[in-house]
Amino acid sequence: MGIKRDDIARLRRKARVRQKVLGTDARPRVCVFRSNKHIYAQVISDSAGKTLAAASTLAGSEEKRRGVEAAKQVGLALAKACKEKKISKVVFDRNGFLFHGQVKALADGAREGGLEF
Repeated sequence: MGIKRDDIARLRRKARVRQKVLGTDARPRVCVFRSNKHIYAQVISDSAGKTLAAASTLAGSEEKRRGVEAAKQVGLALAKACKEKKISKVVFDRNGFLFHGQVKALADGAREGGLEF
């Protein structure tokens, strides 16, 4: 089986992005992971080494677990969780995924919810 060519390309993009993006306590990092079934997002403070907030499609309703609309709902849920913890400014880490489709929808949902990046 091994690692596929697409995964190697994503890991290379991830390494390039992570050289520049660092989450601090003042501006934590929003890290996105997209699998074949779900999309996950978490707010991470790299200086403290802790996850401050998280959201995913695992907690959503059964029919809204995939696609762009589900990703937008995850972004809104993440923004709501951040507001409860008084986090408004973040940096976005696309984790090597291309910024279109579900990743872009999640970012747009987070911006609609009030996160600034």
